[in-house]
Amino acid sequence: MSLGRDFRRLWVAFTVSAIGSAVGLGALPLIAVLALDASTFQVSMLAALSALAGAAIALPMGDVIEQRRKRPVMITADLVRFVVLLSVPVAAAFGVLTYPQLCVVGVLQAAALIAFQAASGAHLKALVPAEGRAEANSRFEQTNWISLSIGPAIGGALVSLVGATATLAVDAVSFLGSALGIRRIQQPESEPVRRDGKADITAGWRYILRHRGLAALFWTSQLFGGPVMMTSPLLTVFMLRDLGLAPWSYGVMLAVSCLGGVLGARLAPWLTGRYGLHWMLLVFGVLRTPWLLLFPLAPDGWGGFVLITAAETCLLVAAGAFNPSFATYRMEVTEDGFMARVVGAWSISSRCVQPAFMALGGVLAALIGLRGALWVAGACCLLSAFVLPWRAARPAPLPEPV
Repeated sequence: MSLGRDFRRLWVAFTVSAIGSAVGLGALPLIAVLALDASTFQVSMLAALSALAGAAIALPMGDVIEQRRKRPVMITADLVRFVVLLSVPVAAAFGVLTYPQLCVVGVLQAAALIAFQAASGAHLKALVPAEGRAEANSRFEQTNWISLSIGPAIGGALVSLVGATATLAVDAVSFLGSALGIRRIQQPESEPVRRDGKADITAGWRYILRHRGLAALFWTSQLFGGPVMMTSPLLTVFMLRDLGLAPWSYGVMLAVSCLGGVLGARLAPWLTGRYGLHWMLLVFGVLRTPWLLLFPLAPDGWGGFVLITAAETCLLVAAGAFNPSFATYRMEVTEDGFMARVVGAWSISSRCVQPAFMALGGVLAALIGLRGALWVAGACCLLSAFVLPWRAARPAPLPEPV
């Protein structure tokens, strides 16, 4: 179905920033290692600090964003990311780049990302009519997986040719392009609801937990996303060291499996129209959970490569179909006056839980080995199926905007 010219402008803006982010994926830790000779501990701290401090800064933003027009917030978040990321290659060119600057850049980038996600979720709901939201979310999901499929390969080539700092500049410019694209959207935004009194930083979580369907999806998303992110660094070491595979095999595995995410997202609108959102959430919420259990069964050599690639592809087909269905459901059941705070609370939670699982994976790998840590991740991921909204999700009594 046609979603209108303004949606296409938003979609193009998202595509530009998504490809730029995929090209610059992992550029900050690379710069820390290659340009500053940072230690393993410093690289780990850079990732952890960016996630946790960025979430802390973004914590009070949800209430502020809710009371403002969303488009200027999105543009501001893009411009913040453009400036802070561009500061790295500029500082490197003048020979004044430092590790504390990389930490500040990582924190501000993470906070701006959360602010953008909170505003964009509410903005998309207002921009697209209810009957087009499944299709809109599917297109964003497809774009995300396509960019992750091709972006890291392009980024790796750019790092080899021009260096990591120049590659980060590509990521920075993509956010400027995104801001300009959002600026071209013409549909007027409605006046947001203004409230008096103190900012309520917990309203998003309270809203989620008081809604039966949202609460179930919140817990299942943490139990799924955490273990999946936990396997990400473990799988790199497992494939290259334990299975004896070539370094390029890891990149090929990621590229092929991301195409599974594209397929799942492309099928999502048709399946949603035929079977409904609740069916999509249950069926693909279950289908995405068992595949991590195949990772520790991988044999040495190319047999292991085939098994891991097949398992990761099947996981991402299911996740690619589940994610736009979940995003559409969250839009449908969340009142307009809470949309930004709900999305912000969700994003902050994920950005705290996922690094915690990644740290747990490192500890478990040291204690029980890589295969043992992968078994634990697979079991935790499987548990996420048991907290899906198995009963038809009906809204519980919800707080009204003051």
